[in-house]
Amino acid sequence: MSSFSDDMSERFMVFVVNIIKLEKLLCKTYSGRHIYGQLFRSGTSAAANYEEARAGESRADFIHKMQIVLKELRESHFWIKFIIAAKLITSEDEVLKFLFNESKELASITAKSVVTAKSKLGKNSSQS
Repeated sequence: MSSFSDDMSERFMVFVVNIIKLEKLLCKTYSGRHIYGQLFRSGTSAAANYEEARAGESRADFIHKMQIVLKELRESHFWIKFIIAAKLITSEDEVLKFLFNESKELASITAKSVVTAKSKLGKNSSQS
């Protein structure tokens, strides 16, 4: 049986794999290479930091790492929106649509996880 964190881990893996699929479409110009590099770094960072958060040493460590995940996802979403707005990929690309939606969903889920973890952290410290 798969846990929620395993499902999220898989979603992050698919997210990064799809970012890699954009490389051949974006890296034909200087600006495309630059933007792709920014997206690649923020997207892979979000995924790697999610894995780190899963192994957090404490609830506070988990929260800190998840806040980094959220920051990187927001940056990734910005670069995806920029690619769309600047029409750096001219066709209606399914990978780009997936990344746009998935970055929003992953950020929303991550933000809720941070809020929940913070509320539990507050409850635990008030019980001491």
